[in-house]
Amino acid sequence: MFTSLFSRGLISETTLKNLEKKYASLVVSIYWELKTILYLGVMMLSTGLGILIYKNIDSISHQVVLLCIAGLSAGCFVWCNKRKHPFSYTKVSSPNSYFDYILLLGTLSFLSFLGYLEFQYEAFGTRYGFATFLPMVVLFFIAYYFDHIGILTLGIANLAVWMGITVTPKELLSKGNLNEERIIYTYLLLGFMLLAAGYFTTRRDIKKHFFFSYQHFGVHVTFIALLSCYFFYDYKVSLLFLAAFAGIAWFIYTNALKNRSFYFLLLTVIYSYVALSAFVVRSLDFSQAVSVAYIGFLYFIVSGIGFILFLIDLNKKVKAV
Repeated sequence: MFTSLFSRGLISETTLKNLEKKYASLVVSIYWELKTILYLGVMMLSTGLGILIYKNIDSISHQVVLLCIAGLSAGCFVWCNKRKHPFSYTKVSSPNSYFDYILLLGTLSFLSFLGYLEFQYEAFGTRYGFATFLPMVVLFFIAYYFDHIGILTLGIANLAVWMGITVTPKELLSKGNLNEERIIYTYLLLGFMLLAAGYFTTRRDIKKHFFFSYQHFGVHVTFIALLSCYFFYDYKVSLLFLAAFAGIAWFIYTNALKNRSFYFLLLTVIYSYVALSAFVVRSLDFSQAVSVAYIGFLYFIVSGIGFILFLIDLNKKVKAV
């Protein structure tokens, strides 16, 4: 293309050489593509090993399977421990490109080992809380010791499972007969814990880059639990939870605006709109008159337009800060 422009006299010979030199050494980044492929490779390897073991379990002794899984996990951890950088409360970069994936493979292998041990030998018996507490502690330790956000996410998910099972172990795992009030309060506590953990990481400057993970799960769990409380109780009692929702939403909103985080601003606005709409619908008595129904429909039309305009203005405000 550049040669054609030069032959037509549109660019000089110097410009032609500069353009050819520039585009000959042009580097295209495939960083995220490689990371995605590597993560998928680890997941597919773990899944493939599980399928292989499942199909050949009759010809392979359980002890050999456990030994292989334990050996794979231990080997990954030993390799990572020898090559990791010294521990620090600030962010620690990976020593090489393969470190995070080998660490993830070792962690998933460890979880497979515990799951296989429980399934085949019932090592934990009916102590369901301990069966989830042990991997939770290990996951959090690995996440902080090796500075791995992905494993921190696994630890947070395991924390949620552990808290739910601890509250109602038999009903949750056997009968499926849940006490909704206890479950709601459990996850409301979980949400507060995650929000507090996120605040603590930034306040004490301990792995500040973990803040997003704690805040992400904390916002979702807290808002969903508060909305569940609002719908669970009668109208007067539910207003207390709506007031608590408004207070927490304002705190998260101001903090997100201060940190210029449009993501958490968006989450807060969406959940707040859901809470406001629930309050409006619950306050209207649709059985009294048809006009009340029209008021409800009119609210959603007007509020929907206002919601979009508010998000557009909010995005401008974040960019301007």
